[in-house]
Amino acid sequence: MAERYRPIMPPRFAPRDLRASDGDRERVVALLGDALSDGRLSHEEYSERMPLALTARTLGDLAGLTADLTAPEHQPVQLDDGRPVTALFGPAERRGRWVVPGAMTCVASGGEVVLDMREALLQEHHVVLTVYAFFGRVRLIVPAGVEVVMNGTDILGRQRGGTSRRVPTSSDVPVIEVRGYLVASEVLARTPPRPRRFLPPWRRTP
Repeated sequence: MAERYRPIMPPRFAPRDLRASDGDRERVVALLGDALSDGRLSHEEYSERMPLALTARTLGDLAGLTADLTAPEHQPVQLDDGRPVTALFGPAERRGRWVVPGAMTCVASGGEVVLDMREALLQEHHVVLTVYAFFGRVRLIVPAGVEVVMNGTDILGRQRGGTSRRVPTSSDVPVIEVRGYLVASEVLARTPPRPRRFLPPWRRTP
């Protein structure tokens, strides 16, 4: 039986006020170490930031420690800034550990937007993704156990990979509902297969 996706669904706090996990702290610690080794941080700066990273309580506490070390799309913890994810004649993406708000917008005009939600934190069980695509493409990569409902309007376009045609009534199932308009464009959702574990010959069943 496939393992179900169980994201933490806190109350409606601002993304920066959400509690940080051990994994979030470890990602920031790793970036601080890299910044020390390549000279972006001095030993004094590293000594100041490291204890703060280890004791950080919220995602906002962590984000402030790395904001000047790398580009926003490469931050170990990415907080939603409310702006649409926009791909104009080029790529745009959200990957890694990022906060998915209850409603967000994507614009793809001659470009491709990739939203990888496998490590993301969903703020709501029901996320509404509004897509405006013109000769573009939007790819959703979701973990197993998340329903994807395609409710967009397409003209000479297509919507593929939806797991349901209507929003489930059960509140226990995380749902990504795709709305919006597509012109000669595509929205594709997929769930990557779980990697297969290698077993030595003597542990394999006949």
